[in-house]
Amino acid sequence: MEKNGFRVVTKEVEDMAPIKTRYLVPTELQSCHTAIVDGYVVEGHVPVTEVTRMLDERPAIVGLAVAGMPAGSPGMESSGGDPVPFDVVAFDEEGGTEVYASYP
Repeated sequence: MEKNGFRVVTKEVEDMAPIKTRYLVPTELQSCHTAIVDGYVVEGHVPVTEVTRMLDERPAIVGLAVAGMPAGSPGMESSGGDPVPFDVVAFDEEGGTEVYASYP
């Protein structure tokens, strides 16, 4: 994110469950990282393209998530493994979800 002009402040937290609950991240979308970007939640390895799109469009959602840690998602690229398809999912206050973007 820093390489794309975002200021990043890292806070080490032992128990992320209360953070994910506070920011309404659905259980099935939870991942290793939770960020707050200009009032939106970004959960997991969401491509910067989608974060920028969300900030430009300002949809009525809580945030975006990439569940788990799919190979090939940002930060999960590896020299030995093949990327797997993954979805960037938008989620709202009621727990509703919809695919925001898909990656092959």
